[in-house]
Amino acid sequence: MSLIVYGYKKCSTCQKAYAYLKEKGVFFEERPIRETPPSLEELRLMLMAVGNIKKLLNVSGVDYRKMDLKSKIPNMTEDAILELLMSCGNLIKRPFAIDGTKGITGFKPEEWEKLWG
Repeated sequence: MSLIVYGYKKCSTCQKAYAYLKEKGVFFEERPIRETPPSLEELRLMLMAVGNIKKLLNVSGVDYRKMDLKSKIPNMTEDAILELLMSCGNLIKRPFAIDGTKGITGFKPEEWEKLWG
């Protein structure tokens, strides 16, 4: 699997991640997270990579607050959370970068350097 980066065109953090990868000469496929959220398989791979389901959540997003997920997530099963993320890409922390063996959410250059530098 090649590197796939899910993001949102108007997200400045996503733009920084795309620029970083281009500068490093890393080939990647850009996918719109809102229109094409990651698959269940990709979400499970990412969960294994990051180790904590909370790292998959866009807790600063409008949808997260509107749905009152702060109070609901603690009572939800992992499968239910993953299904919710699949159904609404806005709930996923972005950028969401995965290549089949490793993955990361959010953009901190020093962390991306360890994976694709």
